[in-house]
Amino acid sequence: MTDFTMEKGADGVAVITWDVQSKSMNVMNQQGFEDLDAHVQDALADEAVKGIVITSAKDSFAGGMDLNIIAKMKESAGDDPAKGLFEGVMEMHGVLRRIERAGMDPKTNKGGKPIAAALPGTALGIGLEIPLACHRIFAADNPKAKIGLPEIMVGIFPGAGGTMRLSRKLGAMQASPLLLEGKLNDPKKAKMAGVVDEVVPADELLDRAKEWVLNAGDADIVKPWDAKGYKMPGGAPYHPAGFMTFVGASAMVNGKTMGVYPAAKALLSAVYEGALVPFDTALKIEARWFTNVLMNPSSSAMIRSLFINKEALEKGANRPAVDDQKVKQVGIIGAGMMGAGIALVSALAGIKVVLIDSTQEAADKGKAYTEAHLDKGIARKKVTEEKKEAVLGLINATTDYDALKGCDLIVEAVFEDMGVKAEVTKKVEAVVGEDCIFATNTSTLPISELAKASARPEQFIGIHFFSPVDKMLLVEIIKGQKTEDRAVAKALDFVRQIRKTPIVVNDARFFYANRCIIPYINEGIRMVKEGVEPALIENAAKLVGMPLGPLQLVDETSVDLGVKIAKATRAAMGDAYPDGEVDEVLFWMADEGRLGRKANAGFYSYDEKGKRGLLWEGLEAKYPVADEQPSLVEVQHRLLFAQVLEGVRALEDGVLEDIREGDVGAILGWGFAPWSGGPFSWLDIIGTPYAAERCDQLTEAYGDRFKTPDLLREMAAKGQSFYGRFGKKAQAA
Repeated sequence: MTDFTMEKGADGVAVITWDVQSKSMNVMNQQGFEDLDAHVQDALADEAVKGIVITSAKDSFAGGMDLNIIAKMKESAGDDPAKGLFEGVMEMHGVLRRIERAGMDPKTNKGGKPIAAALPGTALGIGLEIPLACHRIFAADNPKAKIGLPEIMVGIFPGAGGTMRLSRKLGAMQASPLLLEGKLNDPKKAKMAGVVDEVVPADELLDRAKEWVLNAGDADIVKPWDAKGYKMPGGAPYHPAGFMTFVGASAMVNGKTMGVYPAAKALLSAVYEGALVPFDTALKIEARWFTNVLMNPSSSAMIRSLFINKEALEKGANRPAVDDQKVKQVGIIGAGMMGAGIALVSALAGIKVVLIDSTQEAADKGKAYTEAHLDKGIARKKVTEEKKEAVLGLINATTDYDALKGCDLIVEAVFEDMGVKAEVTKKVEAVVGEDCIFATNTSTLPISELAKASARPEQFIGIHFFSPVDKMLLVEIIKGQKTEDRAVAKALDFVRQIRKTPIVVNDARFFYANRCIIPYINEGIRMVKEGVEPALIENAAKLVGMPLGPLQLVDETSVDLGVKIAKATRAAMGDAYPDGEVDEVLFWMADEGRLGRKANAGFYSYDEKGKRGLLWEGLEAKYPVADEQPSLVEVQHRLLFAQVLEGVRALEDGVLEDIREGDVGAILGWGFAPWSGGPFSWLDIIGTPYAAERCDQLTEAYGDRFKTPDLLREMAAKGQSFYGRFGKKAQAA
């Protein structure tokens, strides 16, 4: 069955309709391109056809290219993958260029047939690149629709002509937020930006598009860049204004990406070079740069982790085979920042919430968090008063545990104390039904120990939310020793309902996320004590793709939290505790009252309004900078290997069961160098033999915390990659 069908009307308009039967939203594949091209050429060759409208049978137009296909393009490109990729991309350009030229004479620009795009809703990626090749874009007045080119977010850029067409249509400056930031707009904002031409009532969409097609003349269908005397809006690179635009854009790209995201630099290069030549040559330049990006291991790693693996986990790739466990009513114990955030996302998902705290004032304050969030939405015209009333009506803020009767899931989010949590567990279980699943929100306390307070440990599970709950995409689900499948399925279904991405791990100290991020922080602090320039530490982290340097991260999470975790870890590990040198710095900072951003004083200085300034000068006074400094790469390797080795050990220990969860969790949970695709993808990029060799060097220089895990040593000896060895589970799923 074809994804595209065509109906030639008696009015002379051929309507090509996109409708991928197996998916809720249209996505493009190779066969789809061939079918679309065949219909267009058929219509152009038919004398009875006066023009064409390309539309969709769905509420949306298209969600983009099937990234599974893009991920495999390099593999299927033959012995010379770069050549194969380039030729494949140029074939796509050929299809869209035939739409754009529409049979017109190459010399006179006359004789072509008008082609309009009619977008009923969301149009992303290739779903916008096809309309951009059409002669006029009509969009239905659908405020929920999103229109844009988000490819940069998954490590590539619009490579089917979207980069060239949008930059020529709007100018480099106006196009930059859409191309370099992947900004999406609703139809009206897309029209204001100049991306679409008309926004019309949904019930008039097809008629208005047909009307335009039947009345368009030769001049209406010639794209500006194909017309004689075309000048790029805002100026081409050799124009004074255009030159300044590109200088600024280059600085912006390097400032935001720190040079580690190849797609952004390639996109800017394609726009710059393409603006210097005729359009058909520009398309070849775009294809070359797109091929360059696809050949870079970063792009395939990002696509795999941020699209394919993320989507698989959200769809329940590792969900136990038990009945649907959708949550109807959730009880949340503790209305502090975490509890209030969980209540917010639950109510927004349409789930009834019972929000409990020790006082009515505290419970009401927790509910007020949702009200404040909705008020911001109203101010931005994204939420209606009716929506606000409906969401708030789902939250029952109370002190009465009896209100929990009828809840099928409890999320306990009280103070991080074993005794307090045990007391709450018993109080809850005395009220709720025997089938109710009990989840504890904790970032460090062992789930199996907490479950000892439960009469039903098989229904006890950990759910680790990241703060702030409404903004962070990851949720870490932790299985205790006695946790059974239904509890896992309930947690996964709940996370799916609240539109987060779950990973499932087994119980161990710090689980997975904190197990990896704490060594990163500790390595940065350890280097301060050694005399490494603090600015070098922070900038090395950012230049390798970490969103925050380790010292800034401590400030954001608070120094006293670090002290608390250190004391608890030392008490649990005794003589085996490895971070005494880190504690010296951390405890001294706490004694100095420099507790981080919340105290307006930490590793960084802050002004009276809380704005972060430069690194605190007192740091170097206490720990003088050494005369001889390590290289940038040495610092980066210490910071990266401190994290990835814990990831490997977590896999080795069985804490992590699926490397997809390790990669996706690292990027979404603490921002591990997204360009790399995650810790395991990064190890595959650099190769396990080199990784093992580098670990040996770091161990000799800095100690056993960099000791090569046995698993990594074995894989290095066999020349194995992580996705080659462990990706089979993902392929089977």
